[in-house]
Amino acid sequence: MSEAANSLIQATVEHLSQFAPFDQMAREHLLWMARKLTLGYFAKGEVILSPGQTDPLPFLIIKQGIVQGEQGIAQTQEDSAWLELHEGECFPLGALLADRPVTSVYRASSDVFCYALPAGDFLQLTRLSAAFHDFCTRRIANLLEQSKHLIQAGYSKASSEQQSMSSSLASVIRREPVTCTPDTSIRQALQRMEDHGVGAMVAVESLVPKGILTLHDVLSRVALAGMDLDEPVIRIMSTNLITLPPHAAAHEAALAMAKQGIRHVLVTDSGRLTGVISEKDLFSLQRVGLSRISTAIRHAPDLALLKQCARDIQQLARNMLAQGVAAEQLTQIITTLNDLLTTRIIELELRESPARGIEFCWLALGSEGRFEQTLNTDQDNGIIFALKDNQDPAALRAVLLPFAKRINLALAGCGFPLCGGDVMASNPKWCLSLDEWQTTFDKWIYHGGPMDLLHSTIFFDFRPLYGATHLGTALREWLQAAAPKNSRFLHQLAVNALRNRPPLGMVRDFVTGDDHTIDLKMNGITPFVDAARIFSLATGGTHTNTLQRLREIALPLNISTRDVDAYCQAFLFIQLLRLRLHHVQSEQGTTLTNRVDPDTLNNLDQRILKEAFRQARKLQTKLGLDYQV
Repeated sequence: MSEAANSLIQATVEHLSQFAPFDQMAREHLLWMARKLTLGYFAKGEVILSPGQTDPLPFLIIKQGIVQGEQGIAQTQEDSAWLELHEGECFPLGALLADRPVTSVYRASSDVFCYALPAGDFLQLTRLSAAFHDFCTRRIANLLEQSKHLIQAGYSKASSEQQSMSSSLASVIRREPVTCTPDTSIRQALQRMEDHGVGAMVAVESLVPKGILTLHDVLSRVALAGMDLDEPVIRIMSTNLITLPPHAAAHEAALAMAKQGIRHVLVTDSGRLTGVISEKDLFSLQRVGLSRISTAIRHAPDLALLKQCARDIQQLARNMLAQGVAAEQLTQIITTLNDLLTTRIIELELRESPARGIEFCWLALGSEGRFEQTLNTDQDNGIIFALKDNQDPAALRAVLLPFAKRINLALAGCGFPLCGGDVMASNPKWCLSLDEWQTTFDKWIYHGGPMDLLHSTIFFDFRPLYGATHLGTALREWLQAAAPKNSRFLHQLAVNALRNRPPLGMVRDFVTGDDHTIDLKMNGITPFVDAARIFSLATGGTHTNTLQRLREIALPLNISTRDVDAYCQAFLFIQLLRLRLHHVQSEQGTTLTNRVDPDTLNNLDQRILKEAFRQARKLQTKLGLDYQV
């Protein structure tokens, strides 16, 4: 090979190494690819690839210029309805992997130079390079993982060996569990805990756990209770045990600790004890402990302490973000703790309230109803109550409304702003009996106007949070049966949803407002939320969480697992960007918003955000096709 040719190959490798997935590939594989590349030129407006093309497809990498993807209605189910590709991006991956024609027209929207790799060499490269194969088959997931690594490196200097909240409990277990028999004396059990330096002792029979004693229990159950130390230890042990299997994720243990207000979870395999997970195991780097917060909330005597707990939740969320906790898990944990906070406020207000005599259920709506709260969230809630013996709903409402007002104000004091649209339980419109809620929903479904459609996007994500949860369950079952019956209503929801398009630009990468920002919630998250809700209502889905809805509709709507995974990964990346944005704003002491200047994102995050918006457009395309919008 001539020196000039070798220099050109080296220059090509250096250029491509700036972009994913080539930045993750071994140099030998990049050199192998570079030697087989040819360079092609396409004038502005020229078609590069089209569905009618019969020649073998090449794998194309943009060296310079912009390529636009265009589609007709008939082809929109497989690929994005519209896309724009820039330097370093490659196409058409799906067609090459499936050995089929492209479903888009790829056109040069400026003068374009592309590297071309023959299809046979492309397939050979997927076999040679694991990194290249992973990118081609899991494009957005692969990019997201790269971004998460960068995020974690930027937020935290923790050891690379630090456990992830996605780790299995089996991988988190630090040591063999220290056990005793149920009839071991208290004295012997305590001595064994001291000898082994552990904070928990588990009583077992044939390795089946029967009880647990923690150092936290010793003060109240042994010292203060004046227990005879020769008594069997099982007498002072907690026997209401929380267990999880070894394959459960660490975040499941974290949620269990939060919900139950405990510090230890037992790991059991087929009923036999294999380990004990402590809060310290999960959150060794945290300054604020999850169970400490949940315990403090449960026992808070007044609003002042709950306000401090709300601040602790925010700090915990920031710590967990720095640890690299995934967006799905983090939003669930935030919502779970906010649920506990709301529950305690209700309990405190209920003590002296005449509402104690009414059977009611507090409803979580909007993002809280979907388990998708971030650090920036206002209130969306309502009340559903039961009528007995021909009671007058207006009379019960008159009792409940002042009670609800105090709760809404207390939540505002804890950092959850009052809803600007007055979607709160203290509004008489949203404090209704079961029959009244059904009548309201029925009106929206069969005779709804523009405001009713808007309300349905908030209220149809409801879930029961406190009280007579069977009332919320009954309303959900009614809605599951009623919504699919009216295709006109679902069509109207689809029309509304498709008015909000992801901000991908024809000239620039993103369409921004006058302040050169995009709204990650309205233009990024909401398209996924709206589409998932409509499809869930149409299929009688049982979930309110967007990711669970997307996974639940896959089978009835014949959506491929690959597409559902891509939708979920795209949604999660935008959620992660929101969490990062709120973290930075919080650290800077500025007002929390969802608006971000895309130019402040690094190249990798800009690329993933574009891909995430394309996935939103693809999901919207299916919505438009299904409802002929």
